[in-house]
Amino acid sequence: MHRTIRGIIDALITYWLFASLIFFAIRLVPGDPVLLILGDGARLEDIEAMRRQLHFDEPLSEQYVRFLRGLVTFNFGDSLRVAGVTAFHRVGASLGSTIRLSGMAVAIGSIGGILCALAMVGSRLSRWARAVERVLIAVTSVPLLAFGPVASYVLAAQFRLVPLPGDPDAPFGGLLFASVLLAIPLGAHAARIAYASLREVSDAPFLRVVRAKGGGSWRVWAVHALPASIGPILAVTGAQLGALLAGAIVLERLFEREGLGTLILGAYAARDIPVLQAAVIVGGGLFIGVQSLVVAIHPMIDPRARA
Repeated sequence: MHRTIRGIIDALITYWLFASLIFFAIRLVPGDPVLLILGDGARLEDIEAMRRQLHFDEPLSEQYVRFLRGLVTFNFGDSLRVAGVTAFHRVGASLGSTIRLSGMAVAIGSIGGILCALAMVGSRLSRWARAVERVLIAVTSVPLLAFGPVASYVLAAQFRLVPLPGDPDAPFGGLLFASVLLAIPLGAHAARIAYASLREVSDAPFLRVVRAKGGGSWRVWAVHALPASIGPILAVTGAQLGALLAGAIVLERLFEREGLGTLILGAYAARDIPVLQAAVIVGGGLFIGVQSLVVAIHPMIDPRARA
């Protein structure tokens, strides 16, 4: 319990520092944010009105207090481009798509990677396992940006075997195809980590006892060895999910899907500072939350991590 509370406190402090960095970056970088929004030819009265709307006319300390209050109450004001809609409402409307894409990709990749690692470590053909490991290394070395567009063009556009990742007429099919594409490099990475972790405990005394009692290969590796090797696997899975959430801009632009990433790009292009600020802070908060959750779950699965 003490470790869990400490983890929550650490996550909240990290989130506060990250959000504060975004706050000061917007206000203290060279240039006037209001002129970026309205343009250099804006009238003086329009500039002053925008400053009041964004509270940029207040002292920085008052702005920061207002910012912290908005951070707690999820209120950074209204969008500048969509009248009457709050910034957090626009973020919330886009967040679900990003979470579904990232979550499904990590689930497919991590489960597939673990199953692949179990098949490799339980195989009696070491040559086959080494060949698979070489393939995994090759897959992880090829960036998604290299084969994602090619796979989409060949499978979806050329042969029409699957829907396009951003096809509005096939929402689930497009989501599944995009998730599988994302899961390929993630699964290969998870398989390599899981295989290495399982091999590290292959000669552990508790596994020798299981074998001596007549335990089959599946029982030895999946039931007993896997929980003891779960730490690195959880770490890489959490990092993958966090990276997908943080890299939503690239992923959603690549797959032409609506989500948090496209919202950030749109807010940046439209100079919608409240939405841009809220979207970046929420994305960073998701990354921090996922990493903290992984740290909290690890001791629940592996008793040795509770010490």
